[in-house]
Amino acid sequence: MSKNLYISVLNIFLLCFFVNVLKAQEKFAGEPAKIKMNLSLQDVVDLSIAQSSAVKYVQNTNVNYFWRWKNFRKTFLPNLVMSGTLPSYNQSTVPVTQPDGSIEFKAVSNLLTSANLSLNQSIPLTGTSIYASTSASRVQDNYKKHTTFSGNPISFGFYQPIFAYNWMKWSKKTEPLIYNESQKNFIQSIEEIAYTATTRFFNYLRIQTNFKLAESALKNSNDNLRIAQTKQKLGQISENDFSRIELSVLNAQKALNSAEMQLKNSDFELKSYIGLDQYQEIELKMPLNITLFDIDSKKALMEAKTNRPEPVNFERRLINADRDLTQAKRGTGLSATLSGSYGLSNSGESLPGIYQDPLKSQVLQLTMSVPILDWGRAASTVKMAEAQRDLAQFDVQKAKEDFDRSVIVQVEQFGLLKDQLKTAKEADRVAENGYRIALKRFQNGEISITDLNIALSERETAKRDYIGSLATYWLAYYNLRILTLYDFETDQKINYENPMLSSENGG
Repeated sequence: MSKNLYISVLNIFLLCFFVNVLKAQEKFAGEPAKIKMNLSLQDVVDLSIAQSSAVKYVQNTNVNYFWRWKNFRKTFLPNLVMSGTLPSYNQSTVPVTQPDGSIEFKAVSNLLTSANLSLNQSIPLTGTSIYASTSASRVQDNYKKHTTFSGNPISFGFYQPIFAYNWMKWSKKTEPLIYNESQKNFIQSIEEIAYTATTRFFNYLRIQTNFKLAESALKNSNDNLRIAQTKQKLGQISENDFSRIELSVLNAQKALNSAEMQLKNSDFELKSYIGLDQYQEIELKMPLNITLFDIDSKKALMEAKTNRPEPVNFERRLINADRDLTQAKRGTGLSATLSGSYGLSNSGESLPGIYQDPLKSQVLQLTMSVPILDWGRAASTVKMAEAQRDLAQFDVQKAKEDFDRSVIVQVEQFGLLKDQLKTAKEADRVAENGYRIALKRFQNGEISITDLNIALSERETAKRDYIGSLATYWLAYYNLRILTLYDFETDQKINYENPMLSSENGG
């Protein structure tokens, strides 16, 4: 989270704190609170990034990928394992083959205890597993009242698949990409939250503006009605015009009631999204402080390829396709495993006896498996993997082209919005002045109620168009930030820290 974001959120939280203090004081005094929070677009965006439920979900998702990455990094480190049997008791009758080939059943009763300590290490490049271990076991024959010990004081061994699919080598390629992609997705998701907050901001602002226009229209209609009543007494207005003025008051009241209901619904939705108390009164400020700037499409595309998760995802999809093809080829042909061990072993009447003059223990083993007849299954499996690899290459190439085009088109559209915004702003100013002039002329009896309603309609249309142009501009701005994960206004990459991981990264 940037320094400016921290300052903005801190200011908002301080305002909320003082508002709550004043509310408590007024409640104690028996007076209702009347303080409103004036929120700018930046305030709403900062609050959504700082405390919305959506950002909590994004942070938790990022934590999961963090621990997945941390777990992967420790997968191929040496590990020390202690295992054993403590104890194994057996009392039964078992068949025993005699020297002459006959079988006799003997009763046995023994107690086995064993322990093994091994140090294991994997080598991802070759798929080899190596180990060093020491072990000991104790067998107590309860019928013969005899105890023996056996074990391997030291043993070294390896396990080497041959012509086999090496999952360790491929995971070393894909897991870093998965983590890198998750970090970029984290930043992108927060920017998408900012975009959603902007959408909700302008939806609220539009309804808030409609409410204010409805309030103004009702006030002016009531003023017009009072003037018309005076003119009626003087016989200076027709019954038709008077009735139309009365109807305009009723229509204005209906419009105000409808706007108030819409405002309450929008108020609830906005507060719920940005994490504000539902009892806190708010009012949005028109985002008029706009710095219009030009964006170079080449720079935007370069930043998008560097910062967005899609290029990493493209690379990972191609690697996965090659991996699946390799797995198909290695899993359908000759497979072999070479394993071996070298160490010392011994037995004795006591535990120390295991370590006195131990004998060498050597094992070397090669196991093989060759499919003889599979009715073409191996070949079809490989062909299917090759087709899927080719399809993945085609899909990735098309996705790259679509990605590049979407960035360039968005930059071009953003450049066209500046003129549209200036025109809408000037039209709003002209329509507002026109309505004020028309209102005065109507009250002076120079124009009819029809002409006034036309001016009122033009004023409302221009105001809504201006807010719509502002919304289009800011949504395009935040969409461009999403597409590039770059802040062109400050000329720096967008970055956010996950507060749920700050202690982990610090450690």
